[in-house]
Amino acid sequence: MNVRRLIPSTAVAGAVALGLVTLSACSGTSDAADKGEGKLSVVASFYPMQYLAEQIGGEHVSVETLTAPGVEPHDLELKPRQIGALGDADYIIYLKGVQPAVDDAIKQAGVKNTVDVSTLTTLEKHGAGHDHGADDHGHGEEGHEHGHESEAGADPHIWLDPVKYAEVAKGVGASLEKADPDHAADYKKNTDALVKKLGDLDTAFETGLKNTTTKTFITTHSAFGYLAERYGLDQEGITGIDPESEPSPARVKDLQSIAKNEKVSTVFFETLASDRTAKTLAQDTGLKTDVLDPLEGITDASKGDDYIEVMQSNLAALKKALGAK
Repeated sequence: MNVRRLIPSTAVAGAVALGLVTLSACSGTSDAADKGEGKLSVVASFYPMQYLAEQIGGEHVSVETLTAPGVEPHDLELKPRQIGALGDADYIIYLKGVQPAVDDAIKQAGVKNTVDVSTLTTLEKHGAGHDHGADDHGHGEEGHEHGHESEAGADPHIWLDPVKYAEVAKGVGASLEKADPDHAADYKKNTDALVKKLGDLDTAFETGLKNTTTKTFITTHSAFGYLAERYGLDQEGITGIDPESEPSPARVKDLQSIAKNEKVSTVFFETLASDRTAKTLAQDTGLKTDVLDPLEGITDASKGDDYIEVMQSNLAALKKALGAK
């Protein structure tokens, strides 16, 4: 993560003290309007949290997101008015360790109904390479040379594993029931529906990736450790977990060898981070390129309009690249 872009904690505290109460123009309706509609005012840190809130909250919530479409969430710069507005939210949902500036601002906001979804499942360590198997967590030192892990050094990309995401969804649903008991039945119904969709997605991944020519895939950003572990794949990240870091010459040479030995056909890049390194590696090794989206935001370039559709596109890309039978 480019930590030099992040605002310091002292600036966060100062902005909160100003009491500025309006979200940025890109974030949607005003809090006053939401209160008038009788909806629960929800602030989500970035897209995977926004999707949970919208799917589970349904018509009873008005969801604002701190990270606008197209913004790389790890490098988000919060505006003072966004920071101040956090204190007026009825409910905040975020994933600690992904966005340090957001973590600081939320801590200062002190909203009672604040949910850190990393507490709703178990986080694990994943490195740059061979992220699969119960005994292989954290393999690959380059995967630990980054700046936006959780405080415990664990991989925060839990939403890319449908099973873990469903586990988180259940916890979010329970917390919304507690925050807004008048609509608890609807939150429970919506949670069950989302968990069902995620279960179907898990089945599709398990079935689609069960028999493949190779189990190894190369990707710019090592965001897919949980997905690789879930479905018995080997993730080889070019830059580790930090999408902005640069691979060492030794790592590039290693990847070239891995691509040859493991019959890798494709180097994956993503929508919100630079594709330069991935395309250079592909050109040097005679490989194809394709998109594997870590779903940190939805834009016009996304291969789908929401989480489920983009994950289905990811599955199709993996099946093609891995030679699914």
